[in-house]
Amino acid sequence: MERSGLRVALLQMVSNGPAIEANAAKGEDFCRRAANQGADLALFPEMWSIGYSKYPEGDKAARSAWLNLAVPRDGAFVQRFRRLARELRMGIAITYLEAHTGLPRDSVTIIGPDGADVFTYAKVHICAWDSPEESLTPGNDFCVGDVRTRGDTAKVGAMICFDREFPESARLLMLKGAEVIVVPCAGDIIDEREQIGDIRIAQFRSRAFENAVGAAMVNYAAPQSDGRSIAFDVNGASLAAAGSEEGVFIAEFDLAHIREWRRIERSNIWRRPETYGALSDPAISDPLAQSRAETIAEEKRRQKS
Repeated sequence: MERSGLRVALLQMVSNGPAIEANAAKGEDFCRRAANQGADLALFPEMWSIGYSKYPEGDKAARSAWLNLAVPRDGAFVQRFRRLARELRMGIAITYLEAHTGLPRDSVTIIGPDGADVFTYAKVHICAWDSPEESLTPGNDFCVGDVRTRGDTAKVGAMICFDREFPESARLLMLKGAEVIVVPCAGDIIDEREQIGDIRIAQFRSRAFENAVGAAMVNYAAPQSDGRSIAFDVNGASLAAAGSEEGVFIAEFDLAHIREWRRIERSNIWRRPETYGALSDPAISDPLAQSRAETIAEEKRRQKS
């Protein structure tokens, strides 16, 4: 009997910095390892093509060189993973610095097991106060698409790193039909400097539970970041919890369980969207009255201290 499940492989790796070809080769190797473990979808950390490389703030030459690292969606880097997906008969969520009109985008393309694109999503909430995201064009929509598994078809949505800190991101993906949300990340998950510990893990678990979705997040391994790739079920149960080391970590989502949970819970039918108008009001009011420019300046000061 064919299973009703989606096996997501969290590819927790250390990159080769901005070496695109070396990253592509390492990514291919990890995809093959994921396929050998029966994965339906291999998920890369954020901006894998260049290993989420940065440039020194204020260095115009370095910034220009960084901008030249952007690759087109139909170029050799992404094409390599389309061929690989078709060969392995496995979906691949490949991340890269995408060439775009004007400034590039921080993108993930989900490729189906037939090698065809399911969708490309560009990060909506960019960290505009820091390199390299000050040099990005933000996306303007959230995407959900059908990913075929070995026994079913899953509705999969995507958001990227900072997106997860906005409850609206996951809620929109749920409203668009996502059953599982995949999230490429770059940066420390356990923030000891600010003494907030594992609050981001708890936050991510809440995103799954409050929206009745499965959720999987992959990060860079140590020493590049702190790893801690994680996945949660629709009821908040842990499905994967990596340490800091490199590896392929499998999260298996039972789609039948997700659908039954949603059928019983049905919390969405009690929403009152007619009362939520302020959520889409572009005006910023207290307690978040600080301007965007002031916020960026403050964040840069905090990071230098």
